[in-house]
Amino acid sequence: MIDKIVKSIATAVNEIYDGATVMIGGFGEAGSPIELIHALIDHGAKDLTVVSNNTGSGQVGLAALIANRQVKKMICSFPRTANSTVFPELYNAGEIELELVPQGTLAERIRAGGAGIPAFYVPASVNTPLAEGKESRIFNGQEFVLEYGIKADFSLIKAETADRYGNLLYHATARNFGPIMCTAADVSIVQVKNIVEAGIIDPEIVVTPGIFVKKVVEINNPADESKLVADELKYPW
Repeated sequence: MIDKIVKSIATAVNEIYDGATVMIGGFGEAGSPIELIHALIDHGAKDLTVVSNNTGSGQVGLAALIANRQVKKMICSFPRTANSTVFPELYNAGEIELELVPQGTLAERIRAGGAGIPAFYVPASVNTPLAEGKESRIFNGQEFVLEYGIKADFSLIKAETADRYGNLLYHATARNFGPIMCTAADVSIVQVKNIVEAGIIDPEIVVTPGIFVKKVVEINNPADESKLVADELKYPW
């Protein structure tokens, strides 16, 4: 019987190894898998390359993972946001690497990686520093820059609902990066608010089919990232 549910958050992340590339979902807190990230901090894997939309907020979640010196490189679109201080300080000190990618290009690189597309051309970074050293071509009189698909060893994803097969439904903007990151990672690890019996989810509304999911762990009351940041909490507690 197929059953992808694991009983503990620690078990969910125990395969992640030093030097791995890890995609972390999140388009705002709706998709930020705070509990999985904190479990990864406890697990201790280091020298990670992390692919995410941003670098986290405050001293929790992804920002806490970075602060704990477990991330050697970030691939992201927004390395600094209103409540982001950890990454900018480490980057300015030369203690962490950054690959800056426009948001739409980042999403397409991940989607391409999951679809088996090795590379594609985009107009987004033409005539900017982001295009330096990259191949470009002219199509129909317009210049485009070559970008490569991104694959990862693991992805940490937050979804709303799952069944034991790993079929997923999402809440709000968690859907922006979660589904494509599941397809682009060798091992997708998902925290969900609700686990339902097999057959309860209408197959017509499944967003991520279970074939793209390795582990599911239920977190009924996930942390509110904004509240943790507002309360100035720091992980580890």
